Amino acid sequence: MEYLAHLPRSPHHDTIVLEIKKKQKWVRQNKKGFLRYRNPAEFLSNLKAQHIDCQGDIVTIGRGSEVSKEDNLAIREQLRSFMPWRKGPFSVFGIDIDSEWRSERKWQRLMPKLPALKGKVIADIGCSNGYYMFRMAHHNPKIVLGFEPSVQHYYCFQALNSMAGYNNLFVDLLGVEHISLFPETFDVIFLMGVIYHRSAPVDVLRDIYSALKPGGTLLLESQAIPGIEPFALFPEKTYAKVPGTYFVPTGKCLQFWLQRAGFQDTDLFCSHPMSSAEQRKTEWMTFESYSDFIDNDDNTKTIEGYPAPWRVFLSAKK
Repeated sequence: MEYLAHLPRSPHHDTIVLEIKKKQKWVRQNKKGFLRYRNPAEFLSNLKAQHIDCQGDIVTIGRGSEVSKEDNLAIREQLRSFMPWRKGPFSVFGIDIDSEWRSERKWQRLMPKLPALKGKVIADIGCSNGYYMFRMAHHNPKIVLGFEPSVQHYYCFQALNSMAGYNNLFVDLLGVEHISLFPETFDVIFLMGVIYHRSAPVDVLRDIYSALKPGGTLLLESQAIPGIEPFALFPEKTYAKVPGTYFVPTGKCLQFWLQRAGFQDTDLFCSHPMSSAEQRKTEWMTFESYSDFIDNDDNTKTIEGYPAPWRVFLSAKK
């Protein structure tokens, strides 16, 4: 909880502390589902990388020359414990981790709209293993707080950052539903790949609006359907085989949601169709991926017959 000392004191401070303590008690259980990730994280936390490079597309933590061949094999084995690797790419002591998502492409699309991050207080909601947080670290923010309820991703980040040694990056087992506990706290909030998993997306955006400082920026990336009309698809059960998907909007619809939530200067600055060049199976993610979610006979449709996914990028101001 040390990051709380670097944030404006919230009127909900006691509630935040209570929630964090509850989450930590839960994640520290000595059960197989937790130990499968905690044990490799503790093993890797004993390693300290000398060379760190988060400026390029590949987040590099340590060179191969920093460890012995025997240690390299042990490190690889521990890193594989965090499979499937969804976000990346990473290189850890010379071990190249080719993740399911080519996350560097998303970062490249964000770059033209990236506000100044130096000295800023930032939230990354649904941060996964922290790939984007490491990319932010290159810009010297005051603090980046990742909200990530997944035990797998939580421990993966702890392992990576233990080796990297950044003292301004933190992840806690919080979700977007906790963002309202931090009123007027953040200069910048990243919300990427989350909004279509929420049953009340406008309420989520209102909570995020309240968590931004006046003048703050939201960078929002979402799955979407193609089209210029303000429509949203509500799938019967799954969308592209993914349960827990609620409203899948067009870019225009998402822009209107932002405006209804109170945001100004909304800008739909990028949209593109998804493809298996950007999301695919790899040695580090061996389960079904994008090509398995799309109709084999018509790549403009999902396996359920819905319009195939696009991705949209928006910025907005408080």
